[in-house]
Amino acid sequence: MTIKTGDTIPSMTLKIPSPEGPKEIGLDDVFRGKKVVLFAVPGAFTPSCSNTHMPGFIIHVDQIKAKGVDTIACVAVNDAFVLSAWAAGQNAEEILMLADGSGHFTEALGMTLDLTQAGLGKRSRRYAMIVDDGVVKSIHIDEKGVDQSSAENILRQL
Repeated sequence: MTIKTGDTIPSMTLKIPSPEGPKEIGLDDVFRGKKVVLFAVPGAFTPSCSNTHMPGFIIHVDQIKAKGVDTIACVAVNDAFVLSAWAAGQNAEEILMLADGSGHFTEALGMTLDLTQAGLGKRSRRYAMIVDDGVVKSIHIDEKGVDQSSAENILRQL
């Protein structure tokens, strides 16, 4: 079942990059009492993710936060080391990078994308959601391209 408006973000633990190496973070700590924009990418370093999706959130970070957003987070079915390198290359220091290395969070949301035929394994669908105090207020899923989940579209939704 795919997560939808009105659903609550599952209480789980993911990894985040840190100077000391991967560190656990509870999603309750990320979402409780906060307004969060969470966007998901099929994979770090992939062309659309690196050239379009992530840059939009970096460019519009101040405008998004000016709309009352506490945190902008990116989740990918990659490990924290990969997300750390990708964030550094993207100058994404204001984006909270959430590593869903085994895809458990993505699976819990019903957002798994099977790219096995392309040699990429199971990844996440591309989406963005606005979450208020752990409750999904809106979700925007892309079937192709980066339209619904773009920073520009999320900014219009806020």
